[in-house]
Amino acid sequence: MVIKMTEQYKIFEASLTGTENGNPYSDIWLKAAFENESERIEVNGFYCGDGSYKVRFMPTKPGIWSAVTASNDSALNQISLTCECIAAGEGNHGRVLPMNEVYAPKDVTEESRYHFAYEDGTRFRPFGTTCYAWVNQPEHVQEQTLDTLKNSPFNKVRMCIFPKFYTYNVENPPYYAFAGNEEEGFDYSRFNPVFWDNLEKRIGELDDLGIEADIILLHPYDKWGFADMGRETDVFYLKYAVDRLSHFKNVWWSLANEYDLMPSKSIEDWELYARVIMRRDAYGHLRSIHNCLRLYDHTRSWITHASIQRVDNYKTSEAVTEWRQQYQKPIMVDECAYEGNINYGWGNLTGEEMTRRFWEGCIRGGYLTHGEVYVQYEQIWWSHGGSLHGTCPERLAFLRKIMEEAPKEAAPLKLTPENHGENWDVSCLCKEDDKSYFLYYFGFFRPSFRTWKLAEGCVYEIELIDTWNMTIEKLPGVYTGNIRIEMPEKQYMAVRFKRV
Repeated sequence: MVIKMTEQYKIFEASLTGTENGNPYSDIWLKAAFENESERIEVNGFYCGDGSYKVRFMPTKPGIWSAVTASNDSALNQISLTCECIAAGEGNHGRVLPMNEVYAPKDVTEESRYHFAYEDGTRFRPFGTTCYAWVNQPEHVQEQTLDTLKNSPFNKVRMCIFPKFYTYNVENPPYYAFAGNEEEGFDYSRFNPVFWDNLEKRIGELDDLGIEADIILLHPYDKWGFADMGRETDVFYLKYAVDRLSHFKNVWWSLANEYDLMPSKSIEDWELYARVIMRRDAYGHLRSIHNCLRLYDHTRSWITHASIQRVDNYKTSEAVTEWRQQYQKPIMVDECAYEGNINYGWGNLTGEEMTRRFWEGCIRGGYLTHGEVYVQYEQIWWSHGGSLHGTCPERLAFLRKIMEEAPKEAAPLKLTPENHGENWDVSCLCKEDDKSYFLYYFGFFRPSFRTWKLAEGCVYEIELIDTWNMTIEKLPGVYTGNIRIEMPEKQYMAVRFKRV
């Protein structure tokens, strides 16, 4: 019998001893169904080397949860497990889910379908970054990455399980997901416990920082063979990954980075892999798939949110409006290109342009992911992690604060024949029902003045926001009726109206 006290949304873990004979990764199965008074959650245990097996469980509500193991190994069979779950502590909000799955039906609005919330109802606004291969770097780089993230505005990290072989990232990792090595070959029927232990440690440390781990399960940038293991091995690997990682509340599943650069895998393969993940993940974590040139069909029912790389060199976050209309789901522009100075167009944006894309996408009701590729540094953040050197992160922290201050119900302004004339050329986030809040963003436009016709009977305070210099200037007095606001003739300005 195993009895443990566990906080809600944290991990209950039972360590068991079983056979080492044969290949326990493929020969032995282990299950447990945890039950309380009203709920039943079935999980798969897994082998982690040296005769050690683990059963994990993430309790979704306080109370007593009990289970009895089932296994084809007699040493693992019929073991009683009891989880005494206490209420979630401060800062523990549970999983991130689509908002319309969290809110009570009476609180769900048309806008809810485009956003996220934690399991306890707290709003979640992703401000992502990209560190593809940070868990495949030496330990000191991994530690440096965590230290950097601790003081950053980012609350979601795109990260791979498999190492990455691509420009500026050509070194072998310290260890691999599978047993073996490049010289002697890999055994795709056995996993490397050292790698998985470290991966779990890093996901847990991200969770401690309040950061979601957007786990990229497959990708094409490979010299080791992991991108082309075949369907059967892919499924074997995916089951193991989900069995080990799904109990972390901060995990998201990304089936692939740039799925369309993996020609050996068909759409039927990806759809199969999605079903495998859904069957294996007892908690329904967020799921998506990322593109290079050809967008996946994000209307598919298994996809919880659209994970998009811009498909136009110039039009990026401006497309959030049409993607929301097309997919009717949260839009994550997970690759809008990166701040940096490399020779490729996807990696030499200025900090100003990166910041502009974030503002534009957020005002349009979407979410974005950052990345940084400055070649003069030993570690390049976009792949290795390490340290940040760019100019946009502190501006994104400023934006995040402004977005968190916006009303929960704020949504992109809907253009009508009545308001089109004065709003067609500028993005606006607002609370239209009571006309209490309007946030206009001018991007690379730089007007010397702007006129507005304010709603009849409404009085406002007005603030000029310099999004690059991170200043907020409250204009004197209050405003009503037809007004003219003098502007500084600078790019990257915003204007915020608050009804008084």
